[in-house]
Amino acid sequence: MKQAFYILLLAFLPLSHAFAQSNESILSVKNVDTSKVVEIDPLRPSKAAFYSAVLPGLGQAYNKKYWKIPLVYAAIGTSVYFYINNTKKYHSYRDAYKRRLEGFNDDQYQYLDNSRLIQAQRFYQRNRDLSLLAAVGFYILNIVEANVDAHLTQFNVSDKLSLKPDIYTNELNYKPNVGLTFNYKF
Repeated sequence: MKQAFYILLLAFLPLSHAFAQSNESILSVKNVDTSKVVEIDPLRPSKAAFYSAVLPGLGQAYNKKYWKIPLVYAAIGTSVYFYINNTKKYHSYRDAYKRRLEGFNDDQYQYLDNSRLIQAQRFYQRNRDLSLLAAVGFYILNIVEANVDAHLTQFNVSDKLSLKPDIYTNELNYKPNVGLTFNYKF
């Protein structure tokens, strides 16, 4: 098992090294200046969060991640749909139970006794509350996601910092050792 891991690691390491070399040669051809400092807007994340709080999905549009907007509306819309649906069913069972207490027996749930009507009320009330909790949760998740995404767009990803796997042989027993190489260029 250990040998198979080393063989696979040795097989894919030259490929990753070859891709790294090809990217370096492309960068040298383009003559890209990586020493320029990109200015960071510290208010960008708070603006994105504010826009998402005002109108769900607006923070994602501000971050130019338009593909996330339908996901936001699908999540919140589905939760609101189930909230409305469970509320209607809860009121239907509650009204039938109230009419039974008044002495009427002409509701649409004639096949259920009073204990089943109470049980159905509790079931739909619980589902209604969970749907509302899910809608509020997705709304808050929308705000947090816009904020985090705005922070990550300002994250510095340069070629000066790299972390890659390294396999080397031990000088004493000539067994392969696996490690990580951390490089930082000044």
